[in-house]
Amino acid sequence: MATESENGNCLGWAARDPSGVLSPYKFNRRVLGCDDVSLKITHCGICYADVVWTRNKLGDSKYPVVPGHEIVGIVQDVGSNVHGFKTGDHVGVGTYVDSCRSCEYCDDGLEVHCSKGSVYTFNAVDADGTITKGGYSSFIVVHERYCYKIPDNYPLASAAPLLCAGITVYTPMKRHKMDQPGKSLGVIGLGGLGHMAVKFGKAFGLHVTVFSTSISKKEEALNLLGADRFVISSDEQQMQALTKSLDFIVDTASGDHAFDPYMALLKTYGILVLVGFPSEIKLHPASIILGSKTIFGSVTGGTKETQEMLEFCAANKIYPEIELVPIQYVNEALERLIKRDIKYRFVIDVENSLK
Repeated sequence: MATESENGNCLGWAARDPSGVLSPYKFNRRVLGCDDVSLKITHCGICYADVVWTRNKLGDSKYPVVPGHEIVGIVQDVGSNVHGFKTGDHVGVGTYVDSCRSCEYCDDGLEVHCSKGSVYTFNAVDADGTITKGGYSSFIVVHERYCYKIPDNYPLASAAPLLCAGITVYTPMKRHKMDQPGKSLGVIGLGGLGHMAVKFGKAFGLHVTVFSTSISKKEEALNLLGADRFVISSDEQQMQALTKSLDFIVDTASGDHAFDPYMALLKTYGILVLVGFPSEIKLHPASIILGSKTIFGSVTGGTKETQEMLEFCAANKIYPEIELVPIQYVNEALERLIKRDIKYRFVIDVENSLK
């Protein structure tokens, strides 16, 4: 997808080492192929994945790393075989940019689960052997299959966080039928993912309870996001009052936390979906055996569901809460993200700040 060059055709911001400090960086995007879409990037959301790979948290970072996988922009050119997009269209690119396109999962539009492994939007090895580079950059060239139409009436800046944070909670909520009006949903954690789970829950007609360790989030949970109830998860009395009251829980917390107290809140046949990354899951077997409860894991989503989610958000006027920042602020933004000092998603104004 991309090769390094001092006189490259694409300007981005990259981390050069595990310090994770980003600075301007030029490289070459691949030549437009017959099935490709070239889009001028207008905005890119900032995700915790950007921290993980710019700082080599998993030991597999391939420097220089140009992060960013919540990408939106405007089509500037399309390949000769492309019929789904045209110049001027508003488009998005999410967490992956390629897959085998022939396994059972790709055939079902679940490319994120590709049997041979989907190719991530940044820090992955592309089909041509180069390393993928993400949305902290001026433009990107992507196979049309992995591009999404953003409805014309939907603000581009708001669309960016949907392509990771949004789809990460939308996918399991749809898969596990959390779209039944009148059912009850618990949301653990109120960050980028959690606030979207609340918004989707309300749009699906659910009674939504937010669980947080921080009382400071109460007012916004109830008044800004529209949750029905707010519970301090460390308050045993508040927790016990909700025993066997929830049909579903979406757990977005990545800090280590006990699971037994939350499993006790589920009704018989209740479902907890884990989308955060704590270091371990520990629970007593009785927490799932009694009441026949289930814990599921989930990642982002396939191309079919991502497009569906974008259209659902436009139709229902669901917008992430964002803080728009220039790319020159990105190092401070990543530090603030680590400290959870963001309500609720940073979005880089690439179009107006990347020079």
